[in-house]
Amino acid sequence: MAIIITDECINCGACEPECPNNAIYEGGAEWRYSDGTSLTGMITTLDGEETMSDDSKEPVDMDVYYIVVDKCTECVGFHDEPQCAAVCPVDCCVDDPDYRESEDELIAKKDFMHL
Repeated sequence: MAIIITDECINCGACEPECPNNAIYEGGAEWRYSDGTSLTGMITTLDGEETMSDDSKEPVDMDVYYIVVDKCTECVGFHDEPQCAAVCPVDCCVDDPDYRESEDELIAKKDFMHL
């Protein structure tokens, strides 16, 4: 599963630099697959979507920091636990019940983004 940031977020920004996939963005900020990854040029996502890695994508949230599900690996392959949750002072980085992924799927996502 991915991690989400709830609306209890105080916008402190502690989580953003901790993400090894650069999957965390400030509310209202556009995101890109290429941000903090090895992805360049035209890519085919794990869902089969073709897109340019540096194309801007719409913000997931306009008010608080957010996590891009397509880039979140729960820190699998990097750390023993999600680092955003470990540093969050208000415990608003929690499991997203809408996105369940196995460890193998999370490792495949990590390998896709970091060649």
